[in-house]
Amino acid sequence: MEDERTGSALGAFLRSRRARLTPRDVGLPDTGRHRRVPGLRREELAQLAGVSVAYLTRLEQGRGPNVSAEVLDAIARALRLTANEHAHLRRLARNRPYAGAGVSAGLGADGTSDTFGTGVRDALRQLLDAMETVPAYVTGPFLDLLAWNPMATAVFGDWSRLPPRERNIARLVFLSPGHRRLFTDLGTLAADTVGALRLDAGCFPDHPRLTGLVADLSAASPEFRVLWARHDVKEQSHGTRRLRHPVAGDLVLAFESFRLADDSDQCLTTFHTPPDAPDVLRVLAPGPASRPANGQRDDAAWDGSGEGVPSGDRRG
Repeated sequence: MEDERTGSALGAFLRSRRARLTPRDVGLPDTGRHRRVPGLRREELAQLAGVSVAYLTRLEQGRGPNVSAEVLDAIARALRLTANEHAHLRRLARNRPYAGAGVSAGLGADGTSDTFGTGVRDALRQLLDAMETVPAYVTGPFLDLLAWNPMATAVFGDWSRLPPRERNIARLVFLSPGHRRLFTDLGTLAADTVGALRLDAGCFPDHPRLTGLVADLSAASPEFRVLWARHDVKEQSHGTRRLRHPVAGDLVLAFESFRLADDSDQCLTTFHTPPDAPDVLRVLAPGPASRPANGQRDDAAWDGSGEGVPSGDRRG
C-alpha cells in the first residue's frame, strides 16, 4: 500500500480534493478547456490558500517542515473540506508514525482480534448483555469486532463462528457473501465503511494492521479499490440501514455509534427500529433459555453465510 505512507497519503488526499473542484467552484477564472489535470491546479490552490507553490509542492510530497494549524485551516477552506475532512487533513499533516501503542486493545499477538470480548471492559460487556432487544456491538481499531450481544447475533449472524481474522466489519462488508446479502443499501454501507477506515488511516497511516487489511481488501474486491482510491473520509455516528433478513424479512434499523470516553479507539454501535418503521426485531429476540451466562448462544445460531436461519427464530 505505497500511497499510505504518511507523506504520500497527505499528498494523495490533497490531490484527490483538488481534483473534485473546478476553478469556477472557487471563484477563479477558467483559463481554457484543455487542462492537463482534473480540478484545481496546484498553483490555483496555493493562490487560494495564500502559500507558495513550492511550499504546497513540498507539503504534498511529505518533504515540508511542520505545517502550522493556520496554513492547514487556509488549505481546508480553499478546498471546501467538510469537518471530517479537515480533521483528517490535520491528522495526516501531524505525520504521526505507528508507535505500537494505543491501538492494540482486543488484538492478539498476531494482530488479529482473537477472543470475543477481549480488551472490552467488563462493565461494557455487561451493558451489551443487558440490551436484550437492542442489537449492539463494540468495534476497535480498523473496525475489528471486539464484542457483541445475542441480539446482534440474531440480526447479523454468529460472528463467534468466524475465524478471528474475519471478525472485522470491512472484511464482512466486502468479502462475506452472506453478510453482503443482508443489506439492500450495500452501496451506502460500503462507502461508509471505507470512509471510516480512511479516518483510521489518518491516525495511523503505516500501522501494519491497517496496511495488511487494505492490501487484502484491495486484492479481493474491485469495489473496495475504487472506493479507497477516492480518499473520502467519513465518521458515520448515526443513520439508517436497510436489511433483508432470512427470518424477519425487510428491516429498517436506525443506528447510533458512540466513541468511548475512556478509549477513543473503541466504539459502541446500537440499532433500533425507527418510530415510523414496523417493529419486527421482537421476532428475533432470543429467549432467556438461549442466553447462557457467558453471553454466547448455545443453540444452532445463524452463521451469516446465508445457509440456515438465525437461532433467534422462535416461531416454531
